[in-house]
Amino acid sequence: MQLSSSIEVVKGIGAKTIPKLNKLNIFTLGDLCFYLPRGFMDIHEPVSSLDNNVGRLVAIKGYIIPGSVKVIKKSRLITVATLKAENIDNKINVMYFNAPYIAKQLDSKVKIYLGVLSSRNGFVLSQPRSYSIEEYDAMLAFPVPVYGLTKGISNNQLAKFIDNAVEIATLPKDYLSPSELVNLNLCDFATAIRTIHRPESIEAYNRARDRIVFHEFLNYFLEISIAAKGKAREFTKPMIEVADTSRLIEMLPYRLTNAQLRCFEEIKADMTSGICMNRMLQGDVGSGKTIVAFLSLIMNAANNHQGALMAPTEVLACQHYEFALELVNKYKVNIKPVLLTGSLKASDKKSIREAIKTGKYNVIIGTHALINDVEYKDLSLAITDEQHRFGVKQREALANFDNAHILVMSATPIPRSMSMTMFKGVKLSVLDELPSDRKPIKNCVVGIDKRNSSYKFIEKEVNAGHQAYVICPMIDESEGVDLCNVIDYTMTLREVLPTLRIDYLHGRMKSSEKNDIMNRFSQGNIDVLVSTTVIEVGVNVPNATVMMVENADRFGLSTLHQIRGRIGRGDAQGYCIFINTSDSEVSAKRLEIVNNSNDGFHIAECDLNMRGPGEVQGIRQSGDFGFRVASIYDDAAMLKKAGDYVDCLIDSADEDKVNTIAGAVSSFGFNPVDFTTI
Repeated sequence: MQLSSSIEVVKGIGAKTIPKLNKLNIFTLGDLCFYLPRGFMDIHEPVSSLDNNVGRLVAIKGYIIPGSVKVIKKSRLITVATLKAENIDNKINVMYFNAPYIAKQLDSKVKIYLGVLSSRNGFVLSQPRSYSIEEYDAMLAFPVPVYGLTKGISNNQLAKFIDNAVEIATLPKDYLSPSELVNLNLCDFATAIRTIHRPESIEAYNRARDRIVFHEFLNYFLEISIAAKGKAREFTKPMIEVADTSRLIEMLPYRLTNAQLRCFEEIKADMTSGICMNRMLQGDVGSGKTIVAFLSLIMNAANNHQGALMAPTEVLACQHYEFALELVNKYKVNIKPVLLTGSLKASDKKSIREAIKTGKYNVIIGTHALINDVEYKDLSLAITDEQHRFGVKQREALANFDNAHILVMSATPIPRSMSMTMFKGVKLSVLDELPSDRKPIKNCVVGIDKRNSSYKFIEKEVNAGHQAYVICPMIDESEGVDLCNVIDYTMTLREVLPTLRIDYLHGRMKSSEKNDIMNRFSQGNIDVLVSTTVIEVGVNVPNATVMMVENADRFGLSTLHQIRGRIGRGDAQGYCIFINTSDSEVSAKRLEIVNNSNDGFHIAECDLNMRGPGEVQGIRQSGDFGFRVASIYDDAAMLKKAGDYVDCLIDSADEDKVNTIAGAVSSFGFNPVDFTTI
């Protein structure tokens, strides 16, 4: 059956289920096949002792004592019962929050209860999931995939839908020949898709994942290689240096670093050369990329051209627009900025587009709305901020204007050796110096036993007039995964710190909701913001001094460093608390790196060197560069393999083969991730 077929052809999917799957962006048979697991359930053998397992996800074999089930109403409904465990003398309570229906499901059959064990007022198993002995034995035998869910769809349901979809779908024939697959040591794409949903072993999963990773890197390299090849031939009218930029540099209340001045000189040299610029501005968090970008926009505007600055989120786009207005109002900079985002009213977007077309505005700031039905009068400079957060096609859409200079910015420090692989045909400017007035963040790595003291420290900082972030790896609860989630954590924190104003932010919220939350936080109307890594991208609240990262051991080091960059942006000292929930020595060593260093490039190099082969990698660890599966750090060897393959393909000058493979790769229906849902 064709991948374009509706999901209603899949057994078990009816009229009531379709809208729920649509919320996960699943509309077709292909969408189901390519809806990859985010990881695997944490499955453990049943424990025989409780004392050494407090704070961990544990499996306990036992039954619910008849008559012990109660539903208690406090600030929320709590269902409690007593679990009698085999081979364990201790009394154990099970506890469920806001789920009174669970009371009818708890019975005296012997089952496996999987949940997090705590020791507050005795031993408590929180939110455990129960399985029959047979079900649990099967789960122990094979890795059990875990999928991103929505309300009304369980992990088990979705897994069955996907199994049925893969069974009936006609998966595409591989674009790589059998001999190429052998030489590259890869399985074919169809086998990879079938295996990654139901691997018989971790080794089988890793092999399937390698094939999908290669596919994503291949798609990326084909796009940038073809684009760079065309860009190298483009010429434009040389610009002239202008006094506007020198005047602004003199007026600023701070001195630009030598690195900022050097990078701007490199950009000026490109813009005055007569050849279209294709440059990346790479710098650590807080290194001052924004002012360098605006100096470039000012020079461009003074030469009577339009410039566009595209950001991945509306929050970041709004911050750039406010900075542009500050330059106009405070420093009398001669630019005419406008903000264009998807959340604007249709009538407002229409009038702004008309004004852009006539040349009324010369600095256009926005999100991906800048590439949707916008006609520029004279676009000469296109800047992409936090470019690693866009898919290739989004970046190239803005870069695809004739005779336009291209500047991409990234706050993700990437080792230079890897940068040369990632950005073929792109000149590199590196901001390797931080402003001297920035105070280094004070870091600490602690275990779960220090949570309460961390809460007290947050409360102390808030009472001193500051604000705090708490970062969780997940938006809401997911079956079989022992990770903190934003929604439940917010409820818990409100009980622990009742005097503080606590709210949450995550990528599934509407743009208007996210903007409202960030505005309230920026204005000091929220004390503690519980969030996913959506705040990684450019959020600037100088009054925030504390960041607490839950399950820090589950993040990449570079991601932790990016998150940490949201604090310490004002005059007060910044503090970052990493909660290590793992007892792994490797996790401890990795977290010590961010504990001991605030240098993003050093951390990135260590991150790259510490990721060893054979580790089980998740499906979407950092989301960089629009990859749904691949990680430039976890998969550095595969990155090089795909890059070398594309180099040979391009060098062969066989344009028919290049076009055939490029077309096949892009038609596989494996689209980049939508970062607004992270």
